[in-house]
This record gives sequence, C-alpha cells and structure tokens, in this order.
Amino acid sequence: MSREYHQTTYSPPAGAADLLLIRHGRTEAARPGQSFPMVDGHGDPALHPEGEQQAVKVAERLKTDPISAIYVTTLRRTHQTAAPLAAHLGLELRVEPDLREVRLGDWDGGEYRIKAAEGAPEFRRAIETQEWGEIPNGERTADLQARVRAGLLRIAAAHPDERVAVFVHGGVIGAAVSVASGAQPFHFNGAANGSISRIVVRGDRMWVKGFNDCAHLV
Repeated sequence: MSREYHQTTYSPPAGAADLLLIRHGRTEAARPGQSFPMVDGHGDPALHPEGEQQAVKVAERLKTDPISAIYVTTLRRTHQTAAPLAAHLGLELRVEPDLREVRLGDWDGGEYRIKAAEGAPEFRRAIETQEWGEIPNGERTADLQARVRAGLLRIAAAHPDERVAVFVHGGVIGAAVSVASGAQPFHFNGAANGSISRIVVRGDRMWVKGFNDCAHLV
C-alpha cells in the first residue's frame, strides 16, 4: 500500500512563544474641552459599556485556550478588557509598560480623536508620512516600534512553548504587526476594538499568524 501524505495544521516552532494581541474594548467618548484622566502622559479612559461586552466576548472566545499568562499595559482599559478572561483562567495580570499606547503629545487625553475627525493638517501629514511624530510633541514612529518590539521580545523570552494573551492598544498592534511582517509602519493600523491578532516569536524572529480576528464579536 502506498503511503499517504495529508496537509498539516500550523504549530509554532519549538521554543517559540505564541502571542495573542488583543485590542482593548471600546472606550468612553472624547468630548471637546474635557480631558480623560492622564497616566504618565497618556489618556486613560475607561471602557464604554459596549467595550465591557466586548471584553466578555473575548473571554468566552479564549477561555478554553491553553493560555499560560495574561499581560496588560499601564492603562486601565487593557486591565478592564483582560479581567473577564483572567477570572475564567484564574490568572493574575502582568504589566508590560513598553506596550502602552503611542504617546500623542499635545493631543493626548482625547484631543487626538477630535483632531482626526476634523482632518487637522498635522493628522493628515501623520497619515501621509506614516509618522506619529507629526502630531505636536508626539512619539516618533521609530521609537514606538522599538519599544513595542522590546516588550514583545521580553514576554516571548519568558514564555517559550507557551501561549500568552497580551491586551494592548490599536497603535501597538499596528506597530507590532508591521515590525513582525516588514510592512509599512501604518499598514496594520486600525485593528478593531476586541479583535485578536497573533504573532509567534522565537529569539529575535517574529512571524505574523493572524490579524484583526473579530469572529467572536458578532
């Protein structure tokens, strides 16, 4: 009898960390003349009720996954989004500061959303040049990518052969997937609230295995 060879499913290489990058849920709205609370120069809005529901749906999606650890950033929206999954799995939240959102300088605290909606010239230049530094006193794109890469490598080094849930921000997911894939800096900006992207990391090598999965949110 001749041997048969069937297609196989992907599994990470030995020693690699399997990182699920989950964007926090929808947050409360920005309002002209009002600033979100600030944490180390970053706006720190709470989840909107819809974002709280997205967090529950993320937890339902991932509660049977073999997740070994849960990471969040310094900002409360990631903690709130991770909380339902942490409760299901009985895991403590670990903080990775380098995965906090891009620093928006003079536009942090909610002003960025207003300027973007108005089509401010600085916002248009940022999009055209793929440079966050076009925002007044904003973080440079290269600096964002460098710290995001450092944070991901640190997590991966601590979790070889493990799957880890990492609750982060839209700008961070864009930077992470760009760095891992070699794509243009803003190519993967725009991941949906509550979406799941996936990066596999071994040593200093990264592979993109998923982006903006929203199947659990419908």
